[in-house]
Order: sequence, then C-alpha cells, then structure tokens
Amino acid sequence: MRDLNPVDNYLHGSWEALGSGAPMLVALAQLASENWTKSSSSESQQIVSGLSREALAILVTASRHGMIEIKAVNAAFEASARMLAVYVELDEDETLAFRDPENPSFTMAFLEGFRELCAAGYIMHHTARDFSVTPAAIAFAGTLDTDDLQPLIDQAIQFGLHSD
Repeated sequence: MRDLNPVDNYLHGSWEALGSGAPMLVALAQLASENWTKSSSSESQQIVSGLSREALAILVTASRHGMIEIKAVNAAFEASARMLAVYVELDEDETLAFRDPENPSFTMAFLEGFRELCAAGYIMHHTARDFSVTPAAIAFAGTLDTDDLQPLIDQAIQFGLHSD
C-alpha cells in the first residue's frame, strides 16, 4: 500500500463516517442530549403535544424493552433500502424495523418521528447508533391508546433470533 498524506487519511475517514451515517447520528445524539437535560421545560411539553403518529408508535414499541438503534443496510442494492431507519428492540430476541424499501416516505416518516422524540426529551443517546427511551417516555407511553397506533406498528418489519 502506498503512503497516504494527511489529507488522504482525513478524506478516507470522513467518507467512512459518512457511509455509516455519522453526521445524522451525531445530530440526533446532540438533539437528544440537549433536550433530555431540559425535558421539564414548557417548550418540551409543547413538542410532546404535537408528536406524530410515527413518533408515538416508536414510543409505544420502545417502551417495552427501551432500546432503539438508528442504522442503515449498507449492502442493499437499492438506494431506498440503504436509508437510515429506526429499529426498536421488542426484547432480547425480537426487533421491529420501521423501514420499507419500496416506500421510502414510510422510512423517512419514522426517522422524523424519532427526531421528534429527541426534541421532546424522550430519547437518550448512549453510544454510536444506540439510543433508549427515558423513564419519562415510558411513563408517557403507558397513557397512549395503542389500538389506534397498532395498524401503523403492523407495517414495520419484525425479525428476530428465529426469523426465516
């Protein structure tokens, strides 16, 4: 391998970070962190009252186990299948992926819903692509009518340890 100058090393690292969705993950992590620390403010409460159905669906499903990942399928052939998407762990073995490669707007609506939850102070960032809901989010999720959200949740892709 030939020697790379510092600019080449920087560009390689940046391209790799872009391919992993780092700029979006950093933005979501910062939004979540800033708003989690001030989640009792009246501004956060106004945001909560205007959450989309997608945000509420994420909240309801994530309140079971608490963990959320934001990730892409980098090896997919179609661009819409490579988009960042919201993955919610239902338990140790089952995950819901709020993505639809044939309907990119579905994937984007759930990513926007996740951003809304970050802005409301209901999401905590842990490491890289790993997030969780806050205790306040779990309490709020317990007040929601899940029957109204179930048709939206049913559109997610469920997979797990024993999936085909």
